[in-house]
Amino acid sequence: MRIGVHFSDFFNVSPEELEKYGAFNISLISDMPLFIDPFLLFSSNKSEYQALHKQILTYLSFLKERAEEKIEDGALIKSWYSFPEMKQNWLGYSQIGNSGKGLGRYFAKNMHSLMPVAFKDLGKESLTDSTHLEKVGLFNQGVGRDNISDFTTNLILDFLLKYTETFAKKSIAPELCSIFNVKKAYFDYQFQRWLPRSYYLPKYDGDFVVLTPKDILTRDETWINHTEMLDRFNEISEGIENEELRSHINAYFASKIPVIQMNNKEKDLYIKAAKWETLREFPELIEYYIQKKEIEKEEAKSVADEKVRSVESLLVTNVHHFIENQLIHTKFYDVEPVSSYVETIQRIKYLKDCIEKNDGYRLFYVNGKPISREDHLQYAFRFVWFASPFDVNREVNNGRGPADYKVSLGANDSTLVEFKLASNSSLKKNLQNQLEIYQAANNTQLGIKVIMYFTDEEKAKLDAVLRDLNLDNKKNVITIDARRKVSASKV
Repeated sequence: MRIGVHFSDFFNVSPEELEKYGAFNISLISDMPLFIDPFLLFSSNKSEYQALHKQILTYLSFLKERAEEKIEDGALIKSWYSFPEMKQNWLGYSQIGNSGKGLGRYFAKNMHSLMPVAFKDLGKESLTDSTHLEKVGLFNQGVGRDNISDFTTNLILDFLLKYTETFAKKSIAPELCSIFNVKKAYFDYQFQRWLPRSYYLPKYDGDFVVLTPKDILTRDETWINHTEMLDRFNEISEGIENEELRSHINAYFASKIPVIQMNNKEKDLYIKAAKWETLREFPELIEYYIQKKEIEKEEAKSVADEKVRSVESLLVTNVHHFIENQLIHTKFYDVEPVSSYVETIQRIKYLKDCIEKNDGYRLFYVNGKPISREDHLQYAFRFVWFASPFDVNREVNNGRGPADYKVSLGANDSTLVEFKLASNSSLKKNLQNQLEIYQAANNTQLGIKVIMYFTDEEKAKLDAVLRDLNLDNKKNVITIDARRKVSASKV
């Protein structure tokens, strides 16, 4: 029995061949939490990546010129900025399937208005070596890493499709591929419009699949991002050599923080707001921040590579090993559907048994260290739960916050599952209230709480919390011991 999860499984190629080609072995069950970072194109030594960076700048120049012409035609603006979500690359936020929001009218209108401001000195930079697409996210918090990644993906789509096409022609059986006509594949500057092009690509579930080179991906924020810019605000402002400008910036910043009695949380909010106002008033600060990031560019690749390999270890290598060497030898994939609650409990117990009694705990370790993020636990759980007649939805949000999973069989049979790490500082509060709120919001009375611990200290903390909340003997509260096991030969 072979369980298909990753690209290599579905297209009968070895992970080693994908590694040699430089492509990430994506999952075709759920999006991977990875993003394209355009800075990695700029900082690369590869001429093809540098050409892609210049290609992006050329398009930004076109957009800036149109914005300066005061073009307000909604249809034109939409055609230049709006793209459907590139679900075929299986990257991004969606943790069930690969559907996302894409870049719609709001993004188009927002970015069109920002072009003359964010890229005022495009092609005439004095402090930095180049301009960067990520600047739009420094001028507006509403443009995040997913927008930057999606926009970059679409601007370099022709390259990605040809990159995938080359691999498909060389390494994938013809019956697993097809010719696809891809809309908005490249931009024609003469006609000022995006045009389609046909490609020979891998075929899955009636659609094409896009491979992405690992060396342009990152796990968290892009190298240039507004969160870090705010964190380094003081360093940036104090590093400005122009004493007069520095004095004006500091005075303006101080003037935006009211002299009133406030707690630490309120003070932090005022300081953050003051930073944003100062950045808008003195956009030179943004240029100084970008200059610092360009100087530090050698770190960009190593940082991104470490993050990508962490995702690869946990969600590709470890998941594959766990399925092939643990779950496939149990009844995990043979459970007969009875009810969502019964099946969910059974599957969690099979997982618990594999993790605690065999080497399954290794699934949740990267480079010998336990995972520190609950979303990694949730991703891993999803990847080992796909051979089921049940509908398994991730991040169900009905206005009271998202539940981790909703497992259902029809409209009247559903169970919610909430995953936590015992190391979570808000564990007690979350266990006390969260699942019950989600159950009420999702109109189901059935819910399961799963908590994983990695150390003796975490177990002691968890045991105390469960006792205090009278949850220590509840059947729907399942703890999983993921502590490293000592080999019997060493005892």
